[in-house]
Amino acid sequence: MTTAAPRDARDGTGTSAGDGAGMRTVTCAGTAIDPGPRREVGARPDGAADPAPGDGPPAPGALPVVLLHGLRTSSTMWRAQVRALEAVGRRVVAPDFPGHGTRIDERFTRAGAVETVEAAVDGVGGRALVVGLSLGGYIGMAHAAAHPEQVAGLVAAACSTRPARVLVAGWALAARGIVRLPDHGAALNQLLVERVLPPSAAEDAGAGGFALHVVEDVLREVSACTPIEDLARIDAPVWLVNGRFDHFRGEERRFLAACRDGRLVVVARATHLVSLVAPERFTRAVLEALDELEHAPHLSASAAGRGPVGSR
Repeated sequence: MTTAAPRDARDGTGTSAGDGAGMRTVTCAGTAIDPGPRREVGARPDGAADPAPGDGPPAPGALPVVLLHGLRTSSTMWRAQVRALEAVGRRVVAPDFPGHGTRIDERFTRAGAVETVEAAVDGVGGRALVVGLSLGGYIGMAHAAAHPEQVAGLVAAACSTRPARVLVAGWALAARGIVRLPDHGAALNQLLVERVLPPSAAEDAGAGGFALHVVEDVLREVSACTPIEDLARIDAPVWLVNGRFDHFRGEERRFLAACRDGRLVVVARATHLVSLVAPERFTRAVLEALDELEHAPHLSASAAGRGPVGSR
């Protein structure tokens, strides 16, 4: 939800979560175990992304995808994923949260954001793979816990840290000062966007406008989120997807342990806005989630005790 200098990730007990190439996705069924190594996506020496699965026409009854954007951005941040998913025949919807994009004049509330997801899933048939980044990830977890019948699976990206009230209060204080600048922080926001995103991604992120005024409301609402408790209530498979240098990775092992049927995916060389800085590798993670949901539906019922999968 914000930008900061990269740092190594640590789990909830202060143990280093590790790093490096050749890591794997791991699964966990709600047990407080050391999940061991993870899969790191896109860690090829030549820097190229692995070919994405799912090419060709979709199977009958293919799951639709609902994409949930991050703080200050809008549905346009998902342009790369929408193009890629629609190219393989997926139905994709990316709604705007209250206070963002086409709904810039509305007041943001957590309840309103969850209702937005509920309406979006209803609009694509009542059940979908829900994919959220940062703010969208926290809202996605809250929605999945409240409306399990709508969620075939959840990709919660860049949101593996609890929004502690003290920390959020500090961010809110900073946001209050920034919005009082003559341009309401527009120049500072643009500078940050240009520094952390490739040009095409910066264009996509800004195409729907930046909701500079909404930050304080969002932080207040997000501080009441309970992601650990939400994850513990979700029966559907969950993919925690984080960039290697994401400052929101701090509790990814605790989040994974809370999942009844969870996987952790770390995207090599990526930062917080993983879908924007590594769009092909992020899309691959989404396609792999769809492939697993549609071709191995038994896995969610038999994940207990599973070892690492997807080694590269």
